[in-house]
Formats: sequence, structure tokens, C-alpha cells
Amino acid sequence: MKRAFAAAALLAAAAACSSEAPDNAPVAEETEVPAELASPAPAAAADSEAIGTPMAERVATIGLLNKRNNISRELEMKPGESRRVDDVVIRLSACERTAPWEEPAETGAFVAVLVNERANADSQLQWRQVFSGWLFRNSPSLNVVEHPVYDVWIKDCAMSFPGEDEAVRAAPTTAAPRRAAPAPAASPSAAPAAAEPAAEASSAT
Repeated sequence: MKRAFAAAALLAAAAACSSEAPDNAPVAEETEVPAELASPAPAAAADSEAIGTPMAERVATIGLLNKRNNISRELEMKPGESRRVDDVVIRLSACERTAPWEEPAETGAFVAVLVNERANADSQLQWRQVFSGWLFRNSPSLNVVEHPVYDVWIKDCAMSFPGEDEAVRAAPTTAAPRRAAPAPAASPSAAPAAAEPAAEASSAT
């Protein structure tokens, strides 16, 4: 599993902006992907030795933020799918997460980001790939989508592993050991009774 993450060395996700868009802000619209952009990212990005849920059945949740209008979206995608929102296309090739018994925990996705934009003021609009590589949820500084308008990051990869439920149930608990109840304080011993002086016998003479 970790080989899929170790092979990545490109850019990663910027943190999501938590502020909400104003009520009258425009809403991002998801539209049809142009035919020439519908092909998935390189198949070589997927780990051919991956275990658990087959790659085609995994579901990645990708975050997308338009920094101009502060509108964010969550895109649920399977590897091989492409999704378009306004002038950006996200293509997902693979997603991975470490098994629950592996440390450190990590979730990643191999994506390509394409934006319909002008190279300069005199040029025509055209689709340009601005990112291709692994994005990591817990290590966003490794890879970053560097674009003035769009931020893209990985939020989750829904998949399971053989024996995952059993391993979770068998995990040792971290409950604090029970402490022995303190012994009751010893009651002060009663002072010995003072010996009564022996009565002096008077001898009769």
C-alpha cells in the first residue's frame, strides 16, 4: 500500500477555506466534460499490486474551491472518471489509503487538474493542464495545486481491506489500568487499660 504513496513526488492539497460564501454568491455549475478531456489520467499511476477494494470500485472525495467567489464543492469520483465544474476539469486516476493497522495513516489520490483559461490577454481560451500527481490528505505540503483561482485537495478514499474489521476489533484498548482501592485507615489501637493498683493487704498483728 505504502508504495503507492512513496512513488509520488509532485504537488499537494491546499487547506479548505472555512468561511461561507454570501447568500447572493453565484453557484458553481457542474457541466459536461469536453470529449477531448474525458480520458482518465495515466493508468500507470495506479498501484497494480494494490490490495483491498479493487481500484475501479473505490470512491474518492475531492474538494474543489474557487478562490474568486469562495464557492467550494465536494466531488465523489471513481478512478477513471472526469468531472467538470465551470472552467475546471478534475480527472481521477487512483485513490489509496493505508490499512488501519499501518502507521502513519495516510490518504491520497492521483489527479489531473485542467483549467479553461487564457495564457495571456491576447490569446484565446484553451484547456491547460495545471497539475498532475498525487495529493495527500495528511501531508498537504508535499504536493500543492498552484493556481490563482482553484484549490484542489483529497478528502477521503472509500475502500476496505481484507480482515479490516477483525483487526479493528482486536486492537488493544488504551483504558487506564484499574487502581487498587486504598486500604481503609487503621483505627487507632485502644490505649491499654491502666492496671489498677493491687490492694495492699493489711496484716493483722
